Amino acid sequence: MSSVLDSTSAAPLAALEVRPSSLSEQTYVRMRELILDRKIAAGSTLLEGKIADQLGISRTPMREALGRLAGEGLLVRRDARSYSVRAVGTKEYFDSMRTRELLECEAITLGASRIDQARLAAFAAEVEALNTGEHDETEHWHFDDRLHMFIASASGNVVLPRLIQQLRDESRLFRLHSPLHRQKENHHEHREIIEALRKKDVEGARGAMRAHLRSLQNDVQRAIMG
Repeated sequence: MSSVLDSTSAAPLAALEVRPSSLSEQTYVRMRELILDRKIAAGSTLLEGKIADQLGISRTPMREALGRLAGEGLLVRRDARSYSVRAVGTKEYFDSMRTRELLECEAITLGASRIDQARLAAFAAEVEALNTGEHDETEHWHFDDRLHMFIASASGNVVLPRLIQQLRDESRLFRLHSPLHRQKENHHEHREIIEALRKKDVEGARGAMRAHLRSLQNDVQRAIMG
């Protein structure tokens, strides 16, 4: 997909609504969404001044937002006024996924006994809705992100969610240029995780989470092998 930000023929972005909250924060959130929602392809050039003009803001909040995203590893600085979306290689992807196995299973161990059952029921209903209706890829990704981060936050460990989110972002960057589409498989695997948690079956939930993350890796491995 060509970048919406480095092409003179691309449609302009809608200007941000100026609110009392930090414009830099709003810009950061908007740019982060564009990257992780695959609206900007890996390797795409982001020109600081051009993006600021498209969003209808000054260059200072844009510069702050882009610097923050670079600090998080989503962007790589190209020169004084431009960045590119970081491309994650195969080894880094698999290393991130294996680390996610360790951390997300530990989050289940820590949080299974006190996880919000009403929220789990809502997630279960949402899985069924996504599995039967018409939804775009972004909706599936947002659900995936909310479910995994809900489990991470339930651990009660203030560091785990931050680490898991970082690893999720890295694996998402790899998928930016991956042709994989496995929505039905994801729904089944998410359902297994949710049902085990609703039963407070810690080992079952850990096993379902591990199987889910390994299934993702196996699909990537098959795609690489051709």
